[in-house]
Amino acid sequence: MENFLRDFIYYLSVEKGLAANTLDAYGRDLKKYLDYLQEQGIKLLEKTGREEIFHFLAAQQKNGLAPASVTRCLAAVRSFYQFLLKEQLIEVNPAKELETPRSDKYLPQVLSFSDVELLLEQPECSKIGGRRDKAMLEILYATGIRVSELVSLDVNDVNIKMGFLRCEGKGSKERIIPLGSTAIKSLMEYLKHSRAVLQKHREEKALFLNAQGKRLTRQGFWKILKKYSRKSGINGEITPHTLRHSFATHLLENGADLRSVQEMLGHADISTTQIYTHLTRQKIKDVYNQTHPRA
Repeated sequence: MENFLRDFIYYLSVEKGLAANTLDAYGRDLKKYLDYLQEQGIKLLEKTGREEIFHFLAAQQKNGLAPASVTRCLAAVRSFYQFLLKEQLIEVNPAKELETPRSDKYLPQVLSFSDVELLLEQPECSKIGGRRDKAMLEILYATGIRVSELVSLDVNDVNIKMGFLRCEGKGSKERIIPLGSTAIKSLMEYLKHSRAVLQKHREEKALFLNAQGKRLTRQGFWKILKKYSRKSGINGEITPHTLRHSFATHLLENGADLRSVQEMLGHADISTTQIYTHLTRQKIKDVYNQTHPRA
């Protein structure tokens, strides 16, 4: 079964062109599934059926896995069996008719606009690292890109004069996203006063560099964000995706159409973007309950 998993991940990488983060997520989910089957004494994939998959998903939910993550697990298992069917290693896909667990109750954490401003004020722009951190945070909130997309940016991916950046998302799909004036200003400050100091090798193309002059990693950015999150005193955990969620929600609250937000986020399916409409409707309901005299 481990050999089948390796072949499947290779197939997703080469033929489907999925991003490294997606491949890692599928690999982790399927490793958990195969481990679960082994614990149940099942050694052959053709011996599995709907019942085994259902009990695996139920076990994940019982262990506290978020509904969205359980949905991703099912998607990984379903795709895995579809691959095995295509390779004629099994005769039927037992996951084909299984329904995806509802994740309507899962609503991503979103910062208020005032909390976003508070977070973005934390970097000390008089320092080299502070100017870099300020530019990164401003770009994340201005564009809603993923942290993996942020650290993958090269200098040539940003057009300051025209006010946009180009990034490559999941499935190697390229998209163009506008940059706001505040993000542009912070980026110009970083490029003018910090990047040249951090750059150790002239051939380095990465936009955001660490203290060693190399491309900043996802882990490096997580540490930076965690530092400013603590410094701001904002309640709750702030992740890079929190800024992405806040970007989308604030756009919709201020009148942006769903299709435009979908395009900027790089969602293949608009149903993924629709989660943010639940958030905006909830906010309207909260405002109503707090302000209407007969609510």
